[in-house]
Amino acid sequence: MSYAKTFMKGAGHLCGKHLSQTSNMGTGYFPKKIIISAVMVLISAASYAQQLKPVAYTDGTQKLNGLVTSNAGKKLPGVLVLPAWKGIDNEARTAALDLEKQGYIAFVADIYGEGNVPADNASAAKIASSYKTDFKAYQRRIELALDQLKKAGADPGKIAVIGYCFGGTGALEAARANLPVTGVVSIHGGLSKEASRPNGKISTKILVENPAEDQGVTPQILDALIKEMNEGKADWQLITYAYCKHTFTNPESADYNEVMAKRAWQHTLMFLKEVL
Repeated sequence: MSYAKTFMKGAGHLCGKHLSQTSNMGTGYFPKKIIISAVMVLISAASYAQQLKPVAYTDGTQKLNGLVTSNAGKKLPGVLVLPAWKGIDNEARTAALDLEKQGYIAFVADIYGEGNVPADNASAAKIASSYKTDFKAYQRRIELALDQLKKAGADPGKIAVIGYCFGGTGALEAARANLPVTGVVSIHGGLSKEASRPNGKISTKILVENPAEDQGVTPQILDALIKEMNEGKADWQLITYAYCKHTFTNPESADYNEVMAKRAWQHTLMFLKEVL
């Protein structure tokens, strides 16, 4: 069942349930509110289905299912979007659609692969941790997604990576691996790496967007990142967003900070305009 059809079924069930429960209430405010909410979800789902096209690719025998914007095939700068720890989500999809409006081909990467999408936070933490430990495997999945972005028409000399949460870690891994991209943006990403990994030369430009109250990013981790960037002679910048917890850019999160999220997105677009 497609993403849009799944939401249509859910929205229809929601409307039917509440309308039957309120049939004696006339056309009061409550059922109207439910209907409007369901319709908005349906419109959003249909928008994703129409504008983001599925792309099947593989890593050996592992099937991967990414998404590409509808402007694929044109010769345009490209942006790879790395999703958070539960896999491709609405934040990643929305980012891709917004990037298309800015004139970029965007590709949303599938890091985990078909059959491996985590169902809850515990399973998401487990699989994300495995890729942070086996960073070479993470870098390979990113590289495969970059290949798909190029096949979609993106100019090989004008490609950047942005990532959220676990994907923000991936954006840094793309820079650490010196993958062929001109810039990366880590958005509330995990910023640390194993202490045993040496700091190396970093050729890509880096923007780190860090929420000030992210408990997963300690002062020690920030100091280590700055040391890594400086020793790698990287072109880097760090923006800290006040009064923000971890997932401050995600409207579906309790941590969402609308003002800072909008600022962060504008900073992302400004950076992409420079590097691409």
